[in-house]
This record gives sequence, structure tokens and C-alpha cells, in this order.
Amino acid sequence: MEAFLVSTGVVALAEIGDKTQLLAFLLAAKFRKPLPIVAAILAATLFNHAFAAAIGTWLTSMLGPETMRWILGISFIAMAGWILIPDKIDENEDEKFAKFGVFLTTFIAFFLAEMGDKTQIATVALAAKFDSFLWVVAGTTFGMMLANAPAVYLGDRIAGKMPVKLVHRIAAAIFAILGVATLLGAGARFGF
Repeated sequence: MEAFLVSTGVVALAEIGDKTQLLAFLLAAKFRKPLPIVAAILAATLFNHAFAAAIGTWLTSMLGPETMRWILGISFIAMAGWILIPDKIDENEDEKFAKFGVFLTTFIAFFLAEMGDKTQIATVALAAKFDSFLWVVAGTTFGMMLANAPAVYLGDRIAGKMPVKLVHRIAAAIFAILGVATLLGAGARFGF
């Protein structure tokens, strides 16, 4: 359950103002069909995060506990810095896929935008830290949906009222705390 809760919280906070959330705003404004957009975001996230968590789980099996502790600690600290860098998105990014309809356009655009994104890298690190594939994928996916479903449904009404810089600072602080705690051996009960 800890893996689920930490994964949910970290990803939900990291996703605020992220390029995939900006993409969700754009797709909602363009298509005005929230249900297929949210369904496609869920499908793309499940597929993407399952792949990322599989890599994290595989890394845990390939590397020793001491090596994993250093890799994870440094990765979490690097994520803290990365979250503080604002994302931008090309408003025409989804145009080349628009001919596929709302669901497929959203799925492709969201999946591609998530490749190498903060939340995908965080999913790899979280799966490696907790060695709990199912709970990490469930948590990171739920965190993505917590951030993106309201973006699709409420769009313009919440975009200007969200304290994005504050949320990013909180997410960065959580990643930094996870990184330092990992480097200091707080994950010993998980084998790190």
C-alpha cells in the first residue's frame, strides 16, 4: 500500500503543469469530448507506466542493493531539480494525429509526450525502489488521472487558479526527501 500511496502522490504533484497536463488542456479545448480523451489518457498511461515499471523491476533484479541505493537516491534528487524546470508544449504537436479521431489522437499524442517525461522516469525509479510492479503502476496511473482528468473536464476554469510553482516546489521537495532518505539507507527494509 505504501508503494501505491507514494507513487500516487509523487506523480500527481509532478504532473501539475507538466507537458502532458498541458497536452490534456489542449486536447480538451480542441475536441470538446472529455470522455474519450480521459479514456485515452488512462490507456496511454497504463501502457507507458507498465513498461516503465517493468524496467524499474528489472533493474532491481540486475543490480545489487548498494548500487541501487545510489542510483535511486541520485535519481530522486535529479527529479527534484527537473520538476522545477517549467514544461512547454508545441500547440501543433497533436495536429499530425488528428485524422485518427479523438481517442486514438489522444492516445498517440499522450503516449509520445510521456516518453522520457518526468513521470515516466519517476515510475522507473519508484518501481525499482518499492519492487512492487502492480502497486507502482496503479499508483502512478492514479496520480496521472488525478492531475489530468480535472484538466480535461475543468480546463480553463482551473488553469489560471492553480499555484503551479508552489505545487512544483512541493513535488521537488518530496523527490529531494526521497533521494536523501534513500542515500542515507531509509530503504534498507526494501533491500536498498
